[in-house]
Amino acid sequence: MAVNRKTGLRPPAKPLCFLLLAGMAVHCALPAQDAHAQAPLAASAMPSGSGAGLPDSATAAYRPAARAAATAYLIGAGDLLAISVWKDTELSKTMPVRPDGRISLPLIGEVQAAGLTADQLQEAILQRLASYMSNPQVNVIVQEIRSRSFNIVGKVNKPGAYDLAKPVTVLDAVAMAGGFQEFARVSKIYVLRHDADGTTRMLPFNYKQVIKGHSLDQNVQLHPGDTVVAP
Repeated sequence: MAVNRKTGLRPPAKPLCFLLLAGMAVHCALPAQDAHAQAPLAASAMPSGSGAGLPDSATAAYRPAARAAATAYLIGAGDLLAISVWKDTELSKTMPVRPDGRISLPLIGEVQAAGLTADQLQEAILQRLASYMSNPQVNVIVQEIRSRSFNIVGKVNKPGAYDLAKPVTVLDAVAMAGGFQEFARVSKIYVLRHDADGTTRMLPFNYKQVIKGHSLDQNVQLHPGDTVVAP
């Protein structure tokens, strides 16, 4: 390197080492920054709602409850049943439950159905068939619910039979029937209910009182076979 003739000093060396070190530091820092920037992207790319890491109780909450509801339902007269016996088309039938609560099947004859769940009826048929065949496979499905209904008659806009698939009160029944016709005696409504001992009761319902928040005990939940009368 040349010497300055006036001062006799050498010019200061260019800070090459400093530049090299700074460049290396920047080069090393860039991958780290990229890693930090990519981390949220990787997290956001993970599928949500996959259930990974959820406790069993949380996963179980999503399981359908339809089977439990079907198992608890009690078969009634008029319900349409689909009965299938594996590899036997003669015994596989779709039939309604008779008014006496029974069904009739080839080979085994009369079987009580009303008052049983589908699983209980399935087991009863299986036990009867076990006397005639080896290891029978039976499946019973309530195809249509026809026994759980009520009637509403008299001065309503849409009299007729209505389904009781969910709880229905007298006030609900009036709404389902489209309300009252003109001149209906809304304070004289009553429910006719047939009890298990064969007797029939008349349950009064005063619409004017109930909608005012009085006599709410008259707004009973209807039972299958009830008839609401609006005179």
